[in-house]
Amino acid sequence: MALSHLIDLNDCTTSEWDELIRLAADIRMNPEDYLSRCRGKIMATLFYEPSTRTQMSFQAAMLRLGGQIIGFDNPINSSVAKGESLKDTIKIVSGYSDILVMRHPIEGAAKAASLYSNCPIINAGDGGHLHPTQTLTDLVTLSIEKDGLTGHTIGLCGDLRYGRTVHSLIKAMCKIGGNRFILISTPELTVPQYIKDVMDRSGCEYTEVNTLEECIGDLDVLYMTRIQRERFATPEEYEQQRGIYILDREKMKKAKKDLVVMHPLPRVDEIENEIDNDRRAAYFRQAVNGMYVRMALILKMIENNLKIEDTPKILDNNHTCHNPRCITQQEHYLPHYFKKDAAGNLACIYCDDKQR
Repeated sequence: MALSHLIDLNDCTTSEWDELIRLAADIRMNPEDYLSRCRGKIMATLFYEPSTRTQMSFQAAMLRLGGQIIGFDNPINSSVAKGESLKDTIKIVSGYSDILVMRHPIEGAAKAASLYSNCPIINAGDGGHLHPTQTLTDLVTLSIEKDGLTGHTIGLCGDLRYGRTVHSLIKAMCKIGGNRFILISTPELTVPQYIKDVMDRSGCEYTEVNTLEECIGDLDVLYMTRIQRERFATPEEYEQQRGIYILDREKMKKAKKDLVVMHPLPRVDEIENEIDNDRRAAYFRQAVNGMYVRMALILKMIENNLKIEDTPKILDNNHTCHNPRCITQQEHYLPHYFKKDAAGNLACIYCDDKQR
């Protein structure tokens, strides 16, 4: 039976999303019914990059299902520090596990890992590219807080260029349809072109603005993000961007009474602590929802009940991905796979960068 890997949430159908959301809701309401569903199963968590919520929520999810966990939370403590390739690490660890969760700082690493794994892989974030399980968490939170996933004006604020949670959420909400985006960022941190292409192809309405003040009163949902120091080439570039967008009490006075404020966390200074006591602040509830949705996902993938479409791949060794942050720039043995977008352009199968 072919393995299903969750690399990009959009590889699942919206009906699969609905099933996961319903299952997460049932686990949330009836956790005792799921206490031994993964007894005898092992989940490996390979975190090449620091994490609190994603790593611990996955671990808590597996333990609450009755399973066990192995893995590392720092590649220095593994054979990666000795120069072991991603391929070899995945071949070895997937032989010990029933399911594997991986976070990696390089774009496309999860897709590359899926080529060599002997068990299902879940992408827990690959550089500034995608973060599908955070998006599932966001969908569950929206369905609870706003009683549905359509008809919303959603503001996305901060680091939209490197914010993988933003990219995954936009792609998902475009697939659902019926929503409008307001993209709030500096020109340097606007969303990548391939995300704009997704919005354009789906007919999704979006507007780009530079300040939060000019649009907060129009928003049903505000998705704040931190300026990610680790994604910038130099400290100077980071310092030029940090502190530009801060959600405080004065801005919240201009917002709707039923606004929902979300954040994938961690935060730095972009939401002041005084906002935590505002009933519209949903980010801590959002984080807890992540454990339940990951419990649902683990169950579905271990039971091989998640239907994921594999994007047709074109093997083309005459072309090379030019994205310097792509996994192919680091793991040189990887086959040069590309896919065709709706316009017939070639794009890297790993990082979605268009072939120039």
